[in-house]
Amino acid sequence: MKSIKNKAKDSIFEKLFKLRENNTSVKTEILAGITTFITMAYIIFVNPNILKFAGMNLPGIKGDGAAGFNALNDPIVASVFAATCLAAAVGTFVMAFYANLPFAQAPGMGLNAFFTYSVCLTLGYTWQQALSAVLISGILFIIITLTSIREKIVDALPQNLKLAISGGIGLFIALIGFKSGGIIVGSKETLVTFGNFTNPSAIVTLIGITVTAILMARKVKGSILFGIVISAIVGIPFGITKLSGIQVFSAPPSLAPTFMQFDFAGLLGAGSGKGLFAAIMSVIMVVITFSLVDLFDTIGTLVGTATKANMLDETGRVKNMKKALMSDAVATTAGAFMGTSTVVTYVESTAGVAEGGRTGLTSATVGVLFLCSLFFSGLVGIVPAEATAPALVIVGVLMMSSVTKIDFDDFTEALPAFFTIAIMPFSYSIANGIAAGIIFYPIVKIATGKSKEVSPIVYVLALLFIVRFIILP
Repeated sequence: MKSIKNKAKDSIFEKLFKLRENNTSVKTEILAGITTFITMAYIIFVNPNILKFAGMNLPGIKGDGAAGFNALNDPIVASVFAATCLAAAVGTFVMAFYANLPFAQAPGMGLNAFFTYSVCLTLGYTWQQALSAVLISGILFIIITLTSIREKIVDALPQNLKLAISGGIGLFIALIGFKSGGIIVGSKETLVTFGNFTNPSAIVTLIGITVTAILMARKVKGSILFGIVISAIVGIPFGITKLSGIQVFSAPPSLAPTFMQFDFAGLLGAGSGKGLFAAIMSVIMVVITFSLVDLFDTIGTLVGTATKANMLDETGRVKNMKKALMSDAVATTAGAFMGTSTVVTYVESTAGVAEGGRTGLTSATVGVLFLCSLFFSGLVGIVPAEATAPALVIVGVLMMSSVTKIDFDDFTEALPAFFTIAIMPFSYSIANGIAAGIIFYPIVKIATGKSKEVSPIVYVLALLFIVRFIILP
């Protein structure tokens, strides 16, 4: 009887995922999926801890980034946690059953920071308005993925700028981590400086960074997740991690506080005193930035991982690339409805691919595990900002690796790349960094007689960004 059942199961998996064609097995794929999940599960703790600063928590109890934050009994934070898990599951399932690729998806690091620190805290939009912008970018992605526009945009933007965007986001995320852990603080004399290393917040963060770094150096799978857990445990005697009222297992939180909480009128500046044209230009810049960062993040992950795993087709392109991009677009749109920032394809998928994952069964396994995570929402409430700060720093390190591939020997390539990287952390804005790079790229190319190297699309984007800074200084 068991053998008959196993054959039935195998036949279902074989039909859905074409295991034999991809030279893999059910066991290999499931183990690969578990590996991928372990390496990226940190997002279920980090994402609510970043989005809460955008106002996605109960009024009056917003943390300051240096003193920890207890999300227990906060229905909005719990809803963000649920949205994170569900959006990740939806995107990963679409990737599994539609694209049949071993790549997992979840709200993107960097884009959640842009959502919070640039769109909400700098530009002054509410989180409901920011979610509206995410929805617009998701729908836009679906439309341009059905055509060839998305691929044309990728081809039009200079490779060095794409690499610089990743590196700049890495620095920006690391800065947020250092600030959240009290390692870097404000200073009237020098703008920023070291914090007080005898402060419990700084101590816990430094221990977390050290432990996570050691685990990463020793190539321990799930290093970032383990680093968060250990940091939270270390925070208990320091009074940073609060255990009162802890409930590990619980029913999945309600999505009601964040589900379809859109404010399109507010996004367009209705009643804010801002000119309609200026408001529309601001929205366009926000949507473009959401779209560009997601675009490069997903394309880079797909191409890089597929190349290493020899998963390219005869033309040298990623198998089912268009379906993979559609999975990403659908996931972002679904995530906006649920209440979370832009969903991207995770580079941590490489861990599962390295373990032999080759089909959608790997990503389906990840999706199931994200659904199971819904029953552990109580754990999110006890993880303080100091425990997730080390994860931000380490992710920043990983994203900076792209800088080594930038051509700094050609000044017309180096200058725009440098501005992209430097402006992001210095202006506390991913959008400003992208804008600076795109504006200066055609300028230096024209000045050196290399205008033909610049795509018309880049000229249009540069002009839009210039207009944006003139209208919204």
